[in-house]
Amino acid sequence: MNKKKLHIKTYGCQMNVYDSGKMSDVLADQGFENSDQMEESDLIILNTCHIREKAAEKMYSDLGRIKKIKDKRTKNDKDTIIAVAGCVAQAEGQEIIKRAPIVDIVVGPQTYHRLPQMVTNAQKAHSKYGLELDFAAEEKFDSFPQIKSVEGSKTTQSSAFVSIQEGCDKFCTYCVVPYTRGAEFSRSVKDVENEIKKLLDQGIKEIYLLGQNVNAYHGRGFELDKWSLGRLIEHIAKMDEVKRIRYVTSHPRDVDDELIAAHRDIDKLMPFLHLPLQAGSDRILKEMNRQHTVEHYMKIIDKFRDARPDMAFSSDFIVGFPGETEEEFLGTMRAVEQVRYASTYSFIYSPRPGTPAATYEDTVSLEEKKDRLQRLQALINECGKEFNQNSVGKIMPIMFDRQSKKDGQIAGSSPYLQPVHIDTNEPEKYMNKIINVRIDKAFPNSLHGIVVE
Repeated sequence: MNKKKLHIKTYGCQMNVYDSGKMSDVLADQGFENSDQMEESDLIILNTCHIREKAAEKMYSDLGRIKKIKDKRTKNDKDTIIAVAGCVAQAEGQEIIKRAPIVDIVVGPQTYHRLPQMVTNAQKAHSKYGLELDFAAEEKFDSFPQIKSVEGSKTTQSSAFVSIQEGCDKFCTYCVVPYTRGAEFSRSVKDVENEIKKLLDQGIKEIYLLGQNVNAYHGRGFELDKWSLGRLIEHIAKMDEVKRIRYVTSHPRDVDDELIAAHRDIDKLMPFLHLPLQAGSDRILKEMNRQHTVEHYMKIIDKFRDARPDMAFSSDFIVGFPGETEEEFLGTMRAVEQVRYASTYSFIYSPRPGTPAATYEDTVSLEEKKDRLQRLQALINECGKEFNQNSVGKIMPIMFDRQSKKDGQIAGSSPYLQPVHIDTNEPEKYMNKIINVRIDKAFPNSLHGIVVE
């Protein structure tokens, strides 16, 4: 079979990265192989994200550049199929077809398993447009191609994503996820286990459990009973080849005692949790429909730290939500001061079409939003530098999985996802292994260490 070139550009979250990998897998049997070169590709897929501001505008800008590529290939009698996938596709499917005639396929995040047939249809003149926007999470997971294990072969990667949950039932007023990903759906324990076993056969050591609201996991167990995330993690940790377990992203509403106990009892579960607070004001949290208070959130942090004193946290914050006062913003600053996050993501509020908050009166000026974001990020950077500095002198298990930009160095990740570099002339000695390293230098965004023999 003649190989065809496939280029996938991925925007946004880890779930999109995972989805892009699965799209590549389902198209492999049609003879497509991945290419970094968009200009030479027979199929170009934009896997879009609707969380960030001006997501659609970014997509249309990219489509403008892709049109030039397609026109050039057409002149040379080469066909190029253009597909838009992901959350922007789900939210604006018909509009994409209307505004961008070069697009052949629009496919939502729950239906990309149907891509092979859609590509075949797009190649037929009578089937110019393919549009698939159904919510069919279970069908999608059931249609995953098996991960192929070649005897004697090992991947060069150390970590892999495994999607265990999709969708969200929380309906935060600023968020499009419930509308683009659908209701919460959890894969069965058996399906998750089978996918992990295939990854372990390829040499993967670290498993990232993914979900839009991952700790809302309620998959069917072996007796068809419902399992929590904590119980699933306990089960995965019993696999000898699994060396590290992580999960993202969590909601405070779904933190339970089993998950806290898992962090207390399971060494393979990393002591690092991304738990978005979003704002430090109870009134703003209510307007966001977050369904928790600041006090409730802080009690969760305390419970995790009581269970595992070396726990560290990251969070998301939205600055300038409609109606936010200066005093309410200062509540966000106080929350960051109280938790002292290892890392944090912060954004200026921007309305998402179709969400309730998009109809709220935006009383915060852009200048105020920018000023607040600047102050918040200065505090966040201070906390991050402090966390890194406190790592100096500690011995940490580091998973090395990549070359550094600097010659004579390789890089890996600490249990807290800090990039850690070591000097070595024997990279193969440490690559894809977990090695104890004594941290001797801290930088704003990384650490340097010395291997402890």
